[in-house]
Amino acid sequence: MFFAASKLLWYLVQPLVVILLIGGAGILATLLRMPKLGLGLVGTSFVILAIVSLSPLGLLMLSVLENRFQKPPLPAEVTGIVVLGGSFDTRIGRTRGELELNDAADRITTTMALARQFPDARVVFSGGAAAMLTEDITESSMAQKLFAALGLAPERLELEDRSRNTTENAIFTREIAQPQPGETWLLVTSAAHMPRAVGCFRVAGFDVLPYPTDYQTPSGDALFWPSTATVRNLEKVHFAIREYLGLAVYRLTGKTDALFPAPSA
Repeated sequence: MFFAASKLLWYLVQPLVVILLIGGAGILATLLRMPKLGLGLVGTSFVILAIVSLSPLGLLMLSVLENRFQKPPLPAEVTGIVVLGGSFDTRIGRTRGELELNDAADRITTTMALARQFPDARVVFSGGAAAMLTEDITESSMAQKLFAALGLAPERLELEDRSRNTTENAIFTREIAQPQPGETWLLVTSAAHMPRAVGCFRVAGFDVLPYPTDYQTPSGDALFWPSTATVRNLEKVHFAIREYLGLAVYRLTGKTDALFPAPSA
């Protein structure tokens, strides 16, 4: 129920849909002979579209998430590496048979680098099928093929293929990993997703060392310069809002340990 409700809620509140709904309401109001209301709503939709497309709003929103957990110094020994799904395009994988990566491909490349640095570490990939209206393949099935092609020994890779969201990532991965006191497990996911992921793993009772990757924002003064490709600016607002809403909903439903999980003291 939570999975379906969260998918539907996000579809309705993502920025571009909200802009279209406001603009559509303005057109409808005009047709119903309420010109002032209609003009106001259409104007509002254009203003919002201009802000999210032309300003550094998305960069600023994402940077807060990405800077929450810094990349840590690595210990001498690592028991295991957990990498969360979200880096494969399963629709292309299902229809074309290609191992297609998306913008979160750094999750895979970072994991491979860590696996080479720590050759005795277990590698657990967590990702099932998250499609709601169609049959889909699991990310784990694609990850198994890609990691093998990249040279990871098959016996090192453990697959969790039931999860559809971050809280299920944490619960099902813990069942596979069976972490013991004193062990060091690295958690690899996108930097903006790390706060929510860490909160879920804490609730699941799985102590992990966050190792963020897949940064989407620069640092310093460059943060205030939006991309000349306006769709990229809109995209960053889109993903930032999704994470902030996810943090709020997960906290309200008890799936994370804090509204904005922070590094351990």
